[in-house]
Amino acid sequence: MRPTEAVRRLGPADLAALSALEQAASPAPWTPHQLQAALADADTRVFGIEHEACLVGHAVVVRLPFDAELQAILVAREARGQGVAGCLLAAVIEQARSWRSERLLLEVRAGNEAALALYRGAGFGEDGRRRGYYPARTTGQREDALLMSRPLA
Repeated sequence: MRPTEAVRRLGPADLAALSALEQAASPAPWTPHQLQAALADADTRVFGIEHEACLVGHAVVVRLPFDAELQAILVAREARGQGVAGCLLAAVIEQARSWRSERLLLEVRAGNEAALALYRGAGFGEDGRRRGYYPARTTGQREDALLMSRPLA
């Protein structure tokens, strides 16, 4: 897989593939209803990357009054480490700029080192922390959420 695969906006016809990717790759998958609502919302964009006709990654960004919020980036396990998330993030940043958003906001698990490296490399800075925000995975302890943003103006 090459990270140069084209990013495209997903639509209602992509719901089944989007749901399958969520179920296969996310520890807390969005429901088909949540995905359908995101695809139909005029202030939300869902982007995806396919490889050999299979959806291998997606990102969800929402327009807010002054900012935009990255709500999710998910990459299939077999496509990780190949630049897919970076391509999706670039599309999200471009979309937020086209909306004339002042900042792009996101929230990430404090222990998600791969995501933190991606976001910091793209110019995001830490704005705050929500202690114990995420449910425990395997450690038995809840995990902090880092609040991050990137100026767009």
